[in-house]
Amino acid sequence: MSEHTTEVLVEKDPVLQFQSFWQKYQKIIVYALTAVVVVVGGWYAYIQWVVNPKEEKASEVIYKAQQYFAQDSSRKVLDGDGMNKGVLFVIKNYSGTKAANLAHFYAGVSYLKLGEFNKAIEQLKDFSTDAKQIQMAAYGALGDAYAEAGKKGDAITYYTKAGNAFEKDEYASAEYLFRAALLNETLGKTSEALELYKEIKAKYPKSDKGIQADKYIYRLSIEKNDLSVN
Repeated sequence: MSEHTTEVLVEKDPVLQFQSFWQKYQKIIVYALTAVVVVVGGWYAYIQWVVNPKEEKASEVIYKAQQYFAQDSSRKVLDGDGMNKGVLFVIKNYSGTKAANLAHFYAGVSYLKLGEFNKAIEQLKDFSTDAKQIQMAAYGALGDAYAEAGKKGDAITYYTKAGNAFEKDEYASAEYLFRAALLNETLGKTSEALELYKEIKAKYPKSDKGIQADKYIYRLSIEKNDLSVN
């Protein structure tokens, strides 16, 4: 059979086409499939033998610190009690775990309560979560830390983020927006403050700050009108 005849038969027969393709590229295909198996298998082994045990151990280590956090024992939260490790140990030794991420939140709030505001900022900025209510608390704590550190602009930013992070919590949302409004006033940004008071009134009229908002809106509106007349 001539080479030309063979080529014609291959073109017309799918089975022969596959055989021809396989003979030509089998080594490349085998190498590629082997690489995929190695990568997938390696990743699975990494998750099973490294990540999961690390997560479990981190959760065990942070457990006592969580109890101290509930008891408002800030220094023990951070450094432990001599027998049990604190969240700073978890952050250092179990980075990348969910427990270490949560440890940043505990550390930030604890430093805030201890008056170490720059450390609080550093820790809280390293924390993030999809749990909106907890993220709101973290933003709010950042706002407090920045305010106490004298960084009012940053405080306003995070109070505003907190106020918009979990609007179902009307009390907390209104409170954080109110703090942002007050700080805007201290910086002479009356227009921004007025808009925030109006937002509180519109969104959270039944909250404490929503009820109080009227007098702030009235006062700033009068001041604004007085300034415009002059």
